[in-house]
Amino acid sequence: MLLPVMAAVDGSAESLAAAEWAAREARRRGRPLRLVHAWNWHPRREDGEIATAAQRHLGRRTLRQAEDRVRAVEPAVDLDDTQVEGPATAALLNAAEEAELLVLGSRGLSGFTGFLVGSVALGVVARATRPVVLVRAGEEAADEHLPSADEHLPSADGGASTRTGFRDVVLGVDLGDPCDEVIEFAFEVARLRGARLRAVHAWQAPSALGLGPGEIALVGDAQRAEEWRGFLAAVLQVWRDKYPGVEVVETVTRDRARSALLRAASGAGLLVVGRHLVDRPAGPRIGPVTHAAIQHVGCPVAVVPHK
Repeated sequence: MLLPVMAAVDGSAESLAAAEWAAREARRRGRPLRLVHAWNWHPRREDGEIATAAQRHLGRRTLRQAEDRVRAVEPAVDLDDTQVEGPATAALLNAAEEAELLVLGSRGLSGFTGFLVGSVALGVVARATRPVVLVRAGEEAADEHLPSADEHLPSADGGASTRTGFRDVVLGVDLGDPCDEVIEFAFEVARLRGARLRAVHAWQAPSALGLGPGEIALVGDAQRAEEWRGFLAAVLQVWRDKYPGVEVVETVTRDRARSALLRAASGAGLLVVGRHLVDRPAGPRIGPVTHAAIQHVGCPVAVVPHK
């Protein structure tokens, strides 16, 4: 049985955009789409049964709205839906265990909407064992495609059209800890779209405090950059061999990782970043680079967990 692509919906513009994005991804992957709506049960309320019935009714209406949107854009996709009860973070995490990936709506700097408020959405991203994709409100199928100046295409003003090629998939690569799960996810989504994959690694010159006597003058920035390019090429070679049809562009830049990725993701169709599955004493967390991507990048962001 194929695991579905799953989208969490709450009736907001963000979640409806997420549902449409998930439907397109399900079609590309040849997988079913499952819409999920989470709501909290209040067992101590005197009118608990009435409240539960009301929430179920609201959930049913929310799911129908999302289904209508999905049917309008991807009528052939195999679609089902479900309602889950309990604290939203735990409910979505449990549901996601039975999914290929989970798609959520995001409002970026403004936080998250509906039941995906602040710590809930961040908690899902920080704890999920499956890839999570965050999608902004207003994201449409045409936004995944390159702009076209062809007056015969639907977007005569030079805007995006679904009849053009796909925008780049951007992959953030940490050469200090390259991760197969993250790299493979990026190559696969690029293959499914026929898109170019742009792999980005950012490096910074070592501090003088970390170098031994005489080492500062031995290696200049140009040589360091060339060494990093060689490392990146070596890491990606096995994936180039596995995905020979994917065009790959390798970018190595001296910069902070978050700045390099935010710049590279401008105009991209999807940004792919990783997140360590290892729990820390303070609990699961999202690294600063991934957190910056979630907050500031305009295109959809895929957060892929790895060991």
